[in-house]
Amino acid sequence: MPDVIDQLKLSATGLSKQFNRRKIFHELTFTVGKGEVFGITGKNGSGKSTLLRILAGVLTPNSGSVEFRVGGAAIDPEKVIEVLGYAAPYLMLYEEFTALENIRFFSEVRGLPFDTVRARDLLDRVGLPSDRRDVVHNYSSGMKQRLKLVFAILHQPPFLFLDEPTTNLDQDGIEVVYSLIEEQRRHGCVLIATNDATDITRCDRLLDVTTGEVSEAAR
Repeated sequence: MPDVIDQLKLSATGLSKQFNRRKIFHELTFTVGKGEVFGITGKNGSGKSTLLRILAGVLTPNSGSVEFRVGGAAIDPEKVIEVLGYAAPYLMLYEEFTALENIRFFSEVRGLPFDTVRARDLLDRVGLPSDRRDVVHNYSSGMKQRLKLVFAILHQPPFLFLDEPTTNLDQDGIEVVYSLIEEQRRHGCVLIATNDATDITRCDRLLDVTTGEVSEAAR
C-alpha cells in the first residue's frame, strides 16, 4: 500500500479575485502534487501573494475553489493549518519575545507540544544561534526571515508555501532556503511566489498569474 503522503494534492479551480472593481486575477486553475516545486510568478501587483493567501484560506476568492487532499481524502478547510506551513516577509513576529519564546507560542497556537530540543535544532538548521536570549526586536530583517522559516516547518507539513523566500537574506541564508526546498520535495510539495530568477530555477512548473498560463520551468 503506498504511503498516504504520496497521495497528497493541492487543486485550485477557477480562482478569481478582485478588490473593489479592480480585477487581480481571473479563472486560475492548476494542481500541485508530491515532490513538486511550483512557482507562482507575475508582474508586480499581479496577485502572487494574494493567491498564496487564498490558497492558505486567509483570503476568500470571489469565485473558484481550493482543495487539499492527503491520503486520498479531502482536508476540511478548518484543518488546513495542520497540513500547511507558510513563510512570508510580511508575517508578524512577537518582537518582545525571544526566538524560543516565539516558537513556544506558535507551537501552542498550532496545538503542538513544545519541544525545546527540536526548537533549538530548527534554529541551528536555519542558521540562528539557538542560545540567543535577546528579543526578536533586536534581530536584523534577515534573521527575522530565518525565524519565520522555522515556524513554517515546525510541524513538518506536507504543503509548504513560501512568499518571496529569499527576501532580506544573505547568500548563506539563501542556501538555507534552497536546502529546505529540496528537503521538502522529498516528503511533500512547495509553492513559491517569486520573480527572482534563481528561485525560479528551483521550480518544476510555473504559473504566470498575469496570464493564467502554467508552463514547465527551464532548469
